[in-house]
Amino acid sequence: MNVSRARLKEANRIVIKVGTSTLAYPQTGKLNLYRIEHLIREIADLHNAGKEIIFVSSGAIAAGIGKMGLPGKPDTVPENQALAAIGQGVLMHIYEKFFAEYGKTMAQLLLTGNDTVDEHARENSRTSLLAILKMGVIPVINENDAVATDEIKIGDNDNLSAMVAAMIDAEVLIILTDIDGVYTGNPKLDSNAKLIDEIPEITPEIEQLAGGAGTKLGTGGMYTKIQAAKIAKAAGVSTLIVKGSESGTLRQCLQGANIGTIFPAY
Repeated sequence: MNVSRARLKEANRIVIKVGTSTLAYPQTGKLNLYRIEHLIREIADLHNAGKEIIFVSSGAIAAGIGKMGLPGKPDTVPENQALAAIGQGVLMHIYEKFFAEYGKTMAQLLLTGNDTVDEHARENSRTSLLAILKMGVIPVINENDAVATDEIKIGDNDNLSAMVAAMIDAEVLIILTDIDGVYTGNPKLDSNAKLIDEIPEITPEIEQLAGGAGTKLGTGGMYTKIQAAKIAKAAGVSTLIVKGSESGTLRQCLQGANIGTIFPAY
């Protein structure tokens, strides 16, 4: 076990980000309740172990797509905003139900870019989050897609999770996605592509390894995750990019297991 991963055992304040590709079935766009329940149970157990958990979740638009029975994501901003408004309630209802089953209380926060950049709004967001954590409650955060415009949108929850991690002085950011981590090439196209265990410095060459958007349901690809790792690193937060479909992944990460790609902040 290398030093960077060994230090993860000591992390107490942890931001966990989950993408739409992990939460929804790719064939239908509807929520994968089996996977969501296992994820919430694992988060609740980490909370029982004394960890402070901040959960940044995508999936509102996907939940809206499922609720309305649509075949996929619409092309227009107003339609996506409407689906986010519909789906956010669906998603939070599911989360609240599962958290309650494991004896946990959650709090919902919807943020825009202004809430993490503007000094006054950022301080208000930080104060609110710290108060929630002090109460022993698990904050569940999403970008406020229903009202966000291009001027105030962060653009994806990868960057949002990094901004939140920086804002509240988290020690580690874990990004759960549909791929094992950062590869030397596109593993779907290149059979020789190798998983990169650790990226101590985010160079232009590393950024070039990532392409554009990921699945048809999500907004982010590996590029946004690397950008998130850059934001987190600048704030002294280590980042892990790991596959989110396996049960026990979070526990393994925080025990220093050699999975995914780590961007150490030290």
